[in-house]
Amino acid sequence: MSVTVTATPTKPWKASNRERLTDVIIFLTAIISSYSVVAVTPMKGKLAYFAVFFVTYALLTTIFKANQRGSAAAKDALVNSLVAIGAIVTVIPVISILATVIRKGLPGISFGLFTHDMSLATPTDPLSNGGLLHAITGTLILVTVALVLSVPIGILTALYLTEIRGRFSGPIRFLVQAMSGVPSIVAGLFILSSILYPITKAYSGLMGSLALSILMIPTIARTSEEVLKLIPNDLREAGTALGGTQWRSVAMIVLPAAKSGLVTAIILGVARIAGETAPILLLTGGGDKVNPNAFNGPMGSLPYYIWKSFNAGSPEAITRAWAGLLVLVGLVLILFTLARFLGSRKTGK
Repeated sequence: MSVTVTATPTKPWKASNRERLTDVIIFLTAIISSYSVVAVTPMKGKLAYFAVFFVTYALLTTIFKANQRGSAAAKDALVNSLVAIGAIVTVIPVISILATVIRKGLPGISFGLFTHDMSLATPTDPLSNGGLLHAITGTLILVTVALVLSVPIGILTALYLTEIRGRFSGPIRFLVQAMSGVPSIVAGLFILSSILYPITKAYSGLMGSLALSILMIPTIARTSEEVLKLIPNDLREAGTALGGTQWRSVAMIVLPAAKSGLVTAIILGVARIAGETAPILLLTGGGDKVNPNAFNGPMGSLPYYIWKSFNAGSPEAITRAWAGLLVLVGLVLILFTLARFLGSRKTGK
């Protein structure tokens, strides 16, 4: 009589129940140690708890792995702890900022905030008076005009640096890298002194968009260049082998293949300018009513609205400023989500 035994596959990389229990004990020991050290030493505050906890956790984990599996496992545990610390240190400020903006901005959010402007109200008025419709429309117009100006220039610059590689590639790459470090106030002063004062002599949304374009172009160009470098040369050679010209191969093969990366470049460009305040203060005039014409008249924006409300100083004005910050964060999030959705769609035939 034969007995059939079915072997159960094992996963040696999975932690055993004993190891999970040890991890829990180490975690609780690190928490107790952090409270104890902070209680008996001059170190106080959340940062002290955080630092003592992670130092203790990393040391205990490393010692345990060294005793159990040797020095290689100890080094791996130490590196994993440092990576976890870096990730948490990166995420905590973001969560803290979002939580603060939501907590302080929600009291100022109402339906009328999105349907009225500030033409008949001041920042110190009750929250039921006025709104930020003019700021939302102004920000959208400024960003849209800046995108229209920056995206073609940035992507064409990247195509010249990666596809043409002419004799001006070196100076252009140096200029793009130099522009990426230009402070926003310098871009605003450049447009103010070269265009607004000598030519137009009037505030407008276009002036603000020109300054934002100076800040956006290097971000889009550098990111697009790196994205285009990732496209295999085999695709370019295949297009040429089928009889296509260089620009036809680029337009029909390279650019569709790099579409998601180029959308990411545009997203980074929008992130670069969405909250810029200095050029807006200098060039747009900060109107308090809705102005859909970017070529004539002062234009409001969310950064200007936030700055003006904070400067007013009253409780109502500060609540308006936090509400404007919350709307700005939500608007940028919506734009990013929409851009990622459009960039992830498959290219049709």
